[in-house]
Amino acid sequence: MVRAHEAGWAHAEGALRGPAWLREPADPNALVEHLWSTNVAKDASGELTVAGVPVSRIAEEHGTPAYVLDEDDFRGRARAFRDGFAGWDVYYAGKAFLCTAVARWVAEEGLCLDVCSEGELAVALRAGVDPARIGFHGNNKSVRALRRALEVGVGRIIVDSFHEIERLTELTTGAGRRAPVMIRVTAGVEAHTHEYIATAHEDQKFGFSITSGDALEAARRVLAADGLELRGLHSHIGSQIFDSAGFEVAAKRVLALHARVASELGHTMLETDLGGGFGIAYTTQDDPSTPAVLAAEMRAIVEHECRGLGIAVPHLSIEPGRAIVGPSTFTLYEVGTVKEVALDGGASRTYVSVDGGMSDNIRTALYDADYSCTLASRSSEAAPELARVVGHHCEAGDIVVKDEFLPGDVAPGDLLAVPATGAYCRSMASNYNHALRPPVIAVRDGLTRVVVRRETLDDLLATDVGGSEE
Repeated sequence: MVRAHEAGWAHAEGALRGPAWLREPADPNALVEHLWSTNVAKDASGELTVAGVPVSRIAEEHGTPAYVLDEDDFRGRARAFRDGFAGWDVYYAGKAFLCTAVARWVAEEGLCLDVCSEGELAVALRAGVDPARIGFHGNNKSVRALRRALEVGVGRIIVDSFHEIERLTELTTGAGRRAPVMIRVTAGVEAHTHEYIATAHEDQKFGFSITSGDALEAARRVLAADGLELRGLHSHIGSQIFDSAGFEVAAKRVLALHARVASELGHTMLETDLGGGFGIAYTTQDDPSTPAVLAAEMRAIVEHECRGLGIAVPHLSIEPGRAIVGPSTFTLYEVGTVKEVALDGGASRTYVSVDGGMSDNIRTALYDADYSCTLASRSSEAAPELARVVGHHCEAGDIVVKDEFLPGDVAPGDLLAVPATGAYCRSMASNYNHALRPPVIAVRDGLTRVVVRRETLDDLLATDVGGSEE
């Protein structure tokens, strides 16, 4: 534990040694394999390759920064969830990262798709995803978005408020259509994750509280509406979850409500969705479960609870996003400057600045997230040194990797790669400082292709319609 110091964090005991879980490597060139996608390796020269393609070629052809997506790895992880959760519906959570190519891969691998905005729905439809295999989330869906969802025939709409139930009722009344509805509930579970990505405790914006009675009342109102069809309940306990304990508590409470709706309201719901949030390895401190293990544990939990309640096991679904796309992607940067900053007491810190930053990965600043990285363009004989990888934005919190051991001779022009950046990096990317958002480069069988192109200055200026002064 690093104790606070009145003169600032840099003066605290142990502040410059990195976190306790970070160990100095014997060889700073070696990859920690479980942090990277299946087809990533280093060749004899120490250069990082993906599906046989060296990163220097990717940088030369597509520039940096760039998100590099291992297509076979993505597809393999999608299949692992499909097969591990056989008999369940697996909805890929598009908010983690979505483009038409990814939506197409998801459909081709037999998964459904979860969207949470009109824009994500448009991408899914453009990719040719069957609307009946799309679930529509969101805590504040507009009338226009709901109308579009009804027009195309999405398979389920997850309602999140009484106002939304009213909107859907108005849209379906007299329209000759019925809306398939699931109710988003909060199970009162405190998931062991960052406050901003824990979504099942009571004090947050999502869903209807089971404890307060709002969830039961929501079911009552949906059942009273002629144009709504109550399919089931939906629960999501948070993100970056590494064990099934939280799911166990949530399932117990959700299934108890399921039984209560049947006994008190006379309606047997056919479905239950336990959400996603399955964790991935960002650093050596993370040890995620496999889809097969998760499936076995969650299936046992549900069956045990249903036996105790005397109800049939409903049709089940989950929503992995990060666990599929996160490990499949790394971000490739070029080093611009290396600066050793002298601190009080004879200490110093090495800052390695790259050509991206918080505009392409906001998670470190927003969630205090930890990442790893490696020198990607060459091998080095230099001893490892603790460094901090930062971006080029005018913001002190513009940090990509808080602490990592890199070879001591890292220099301008070197390439660095940060693994596990497929989820919530490109999807949350911004134009801060008028930065141009990076491309997404899919790699497969020795070939690269652009699935999301790099933004240009023309793109940036196209939305600025102020014109010149007259």
